[in-house]
Amino acid sequence: MRKPNPLQDANFCSRLFFCWLNPLFKIGYKRRLEEDDMYSVLLEDRSQHLGEELQGYWDQEVLRAEKDVREPSLMKAILKCHWKSYLVLGIFILLEEGTRVVQPIFLGKMISYVENYDPTNSAALHEAYGYAAGLSPSVLVWAVLHQLYFYHIQRLGMRLRVALCHMIYCKVLRLSSSAMGKATTGQIVNLLSNDVNRFDQVTMFLHYLWVGPLQAIAVTALLWMETGISCLAGMAVLIFLLLLQSCFGMWFSSLRSKTAALTDDRIRTMSEFISGIKSVKMNAWEKSLIDLITRLRR
Repeated sequence: MRKPNPLQDANFCSRLFFCWLNPLFKIGYKRRLEEDDMYSVLLEDRSQHLGEELQGYWDQEVLRAEKDVREPSLMKAILKCHWKSYLVLGIFILLEEGTRVVQPIFLGKMISYVENYDPTNSAALHEAYGYAAGLSPSVLVWAVLHQLYFYHIQRLGMRLRVALCHMIYCKVLRLSSSAMGKATTGQIVNLLSNDVNRFDQVTMFLHYLWVGPLQAIAVTALLWMETGISCLAGMAVLIFLLLLQSCFGMWFSSLRSKTAALTDDRIRTMSEFISGIKSVKMNAWEKSLIDLITRLRR
């Protein structure tokens, strides 16, 4: 029986600064962590709860698609299931990037005060104190929001991945023999081990599709006030690198699709090899099968 998760009873400050993890850190400092040291999974993070919740939205989407005579969309089911929590995290990252943009303004004002230092100007001194007082809290707020955002967004990605794995597992158990013949073991294993993990990454960086342009506009406006039209040269280089990165991303995506097909073949061959290991040993086919697997791994 694992220990109860302290997160379920943690107060606001403990959740804000992750103090509920301190007992685990103390144990890890004294000795190596073991499986019994881990906390039990929260009820809202358990596979059965997450899978049944997403399955309910998927069933509604299937019924709605049958009425509209179209293919059901898994993306619509995911959005209806998690849009509220994802929207709240979008507000988090907007505040985080907002404080990040404000920091150079405060820092620039402080540098300007040092460059134009006048010991007789007490008003400028008080302004510098105000900018310093504004810079410190903004850095602290940014650090707290940054950690909170990535913790909760990774948790949301984990919950989505677990829910999809639960749905895939339940679907496989309901497949008929003829349907199982069309889907190989390698495809199923590849879905559960590789493809579903992409949701962990996409949930983390999806908000940057709309926060990034807003941040770029704000930074360009600040640079325009400081350097004038010359700031557009830097933005042009940034846009060029962004387009270049997009091209590389599409190229890697095509390579990934080819790799997935090869991975399916390799996993299917290994599964057949392991299931028929007695026949392999009896007929002394080890050498030929090792050569086959070596070719598939290249």
